[in-house]
Amino acid sequence: MSILKVAKLGNPILRQIAKPVPAATIRSHEIQRLIKDMVATMREYGGVGLAAPQVHESLQITVIEGMEDAGSGTRPPTQLQVLVNPALSVVSDELEEDWEGCLSIPDLRGRVPRYREVQVRALGADGQQIEFRAAGFQARVIQHEHDHLLGKVYLDRMGSFESLTFLPEFSRYWQERSDETDEG
Repeated sequence: MSILKVAKLGNPILRQIAKPVPAATIRSHEIQRLIKDMVATMREYGGVGLAAPQVHESLQITVIEGMEDAGSGTRPPTQLQVLVNPALSVVSDELEEDWEGCLSIPDLRGRVPRYREVQVRALGADGQQIEFRAAGFQARVIQHEHDHLLGKVYLDRMGSFESLTFLPEFSRYWQERSDETDEG
């Protein structure tokens, strides 16, 4: 496995719509290697998700592994998920605003509204169809990574930049207030 270079905001690949992966190629050595390298890269940089465009591959592949939020224990861990050619449907119009960061936009955080629950249809790492509902933090991460496949970043979803903050300032000024008001 290799740690891949992460594309940073400004790289044109982050603004392109990623290409679907032909189902017949998912089990190929190249795609399986990319998936393993994406997982290793996500873990190396402490991310909870990573999309192929973030590692310079314009393909509809995301890997997600939501660890507990910054060691605070406020988020339940999720198992590794590989989503190829994901399609999302909104389950309800209920929006939740919460903090997000991104490996492609290092050292910044901002509050982003996302749908509380989505229906996910995708192919897994084995090429088999999967379908499930995701809610809360898992739904947030899936929507964030899905946006990368559409050429969008979380900044595009922010209603206001008033909460946009560098990570040290987030820890100093915002995190305590966020933890106090976070219902879990």
